[in-house]
Amino acid sequence: MTRLPQNMVDSSSDSVVTFALYRYTPSIPAAVVMAVAFGFLGVFHAYRLIREKTYFFIPFIIGLIFEAAGYIARIFSHFDTLALGPYIVQTMLILVAPPLFAASIYMTLGRLIREIGAETASLVHIKWLTKIFVAGDVISFVLQCGGGGYMASGSAEAMQSGEHIVIAGLAIQLLFFGFFIFVAFIFHWRVTKLASTYKISKSVRSQSGRFSWDLLMWALYIACVLILVRSVFRVIEFVQGNDGFIMSHEFLLYIFDGALMALMGALLGIIFPGSFLSGRGGNQCERAVSESAASDTLPLEEGRYSWK
Repeated sequence: MTRLPQNMVDSSSDSVVTFALYRYTPSIPAAVVMAVAFGFLGVFHAYRLIREKTYFFIPFIIGLIFEAAGYIARIFSHFDTLALGPYIVQTMLILVAPPLFAASIYMTLGRLIREIGAETASLVHIKWLTKIFVAGDVISFVLQCGGGGYMASGSAEAMQSGEHIVIAGLAIQLLFFGFFIFVAFIFHWRVTKLASTYKISKSVRSQSGRFSWDLLMWALYIACVLILVRSVFRVIEFVQGNDGFIMSHEFLLYIFDGALMALMGALLGIIFPGSFLSGRGGNQCERAVSESAASDTLPLEEGRYSWK
């Protein structure tokens, strides 16, 4: 197994570089708890996905599998903190799991907008909404994978350059994710304004039964905030560098990454988007409007409410 020398020499200056894979010995109990938690969540989400046939949530399940595998790799690192293999595996898998979570969240909003027939309430045209954010997610994913892969060469220069690439990937993820939260908020505000004005119930009838689109939106908000906090934490971690405070204290990883992502997975397991969305689309918002007030008194344009 490839192992990292305890002291690496920078060839450009012939000086000793104090770069270490771990500045502590990874905890077995903590890694086991996280691996079991994400493994359980992966099985639970897979069961719900198959039951509801909502395959747009597959990336989310892959992310949970990546998280579980990443923490399993940390168990191996406990026995050899200089082994590159387990270190690279845990670094890459734990890093790239949240972009997969985000991809399913992006697709959830797009399907929710179609489900309630409120396309004109979206700041970004529904045709492009999912494509734009997933594209940003892919760029972030590739950069983070590339940075982790570059670090796999094991040299001091590669480790430091890889960290910079990972930071770029995380920054792009934060940019797109922040914009997504803004777009989701504007959509939610417009639909809520309509519901309040015309006294429309926040639960609408869909092909999968009655559901509260408002509850689903709040679940997405909480999930987004948890991913956002985690991503900010990882940016600070890599900006501080290999000898920074965060990389020297293992418990911070479990609090601001592992625990937050497990909480997010549990939340969307309980309020599972597939239970709300039929995936077939429809005009549920129009239907709710027509059921709640006389149609000739509402500002409808071509059969749809004018959200602008």
